[in-house]
Amino acid sequence: MRKALRNIGIPLLSIVLLLVVWQAIVVGFHVQSYIAPRPLAALRSITVNWSSLSPLVLGTIRETIYGFVSGATLGIVLGVVMAKIPFIQKLIYPLLVLSQAVPSIALATPLVLIFGLTIKPIIIVVAWIVFFPVTVSIVDGLSHVDSDLLNLAKVYGASSMRTFWQIEMPAAVSPLFSGLKIGATYAVTGAIIGELASSTGSNLAEYQQHANANFDVASVYGTTILMTIIGISWFLLVVGLEVWATPWQRRTTARQWRHVVARWRRRD
Repeated sequence: MRKALRNIGIPLLSIVLLLVVWQAIVVGFHVQSYIAPRPLAALRSITVNWSSLSPLVLGTIRETIYGFVSGATLGIVLGVVMAKIPFIQKLIYPLLVLSQAVPSIALATPLVLIFGLTIKPIIIVVAWIVFFPVTVSIVDGLSHVDSDLLNLAKVYGASSMRTFWQIEMPAAVSPLFSGLKIGATYAVTGAIIGELASSTGSNLAEYQQHANANFDVASVYGTTILMTIIGISWFLLVVGLEVWATPWQRRTTARQWRHVVARWRRRD
């Protein structure tokens, strides 16, 4: 309980300090409200306009989820194929690097022309951002599996498929989550870029632009806070999933070895 409180309390303290610094800068340097509002004014704009903001926030969350899941699935499948077939890796890897050289905003506009003012271009932009770090992480993880564990599997006569699911994939889980956390950090950015390009007038990015055009600075900062909260929440969700999916990361090396050997003996 003490550790959990510390893990939660320290990040909350950093957020409080950020708000204090924001308040101090605005007050100390006499920043005008039309340039930067005080934190409470930005937060108040969220509560006052929540009836209008809530469906837009849910829409951005939905776009982020669809795009993240699509990009992560594509990244995992592509990463496994590239790791298992060296020719495919040499063929596709340069194209992956080239794909990331295309700015997301430049990609979003043609997608809108192809798919129209729908949710599809937004999902594709998010997936485009997410799949690359996931793919690279999977390839890296499968390329650095502990050779001792692979030799142990051969000694016990394990099949290639069994070795893949019980040794190689668990070894790639930690690198995978590194890629997923990077993707989670930028997924909301991709969703906002897609919303700006789609210009449907009923999304969080368009709401912020409308507030900016009407010199509603508090709402501009408020929507920025909402976007940040969505991004942080999604990142924390992936971190929580990582903790749940990798219990062996909190065991000693000796315990890991005993667990692996015992599992193989039980099955054989």
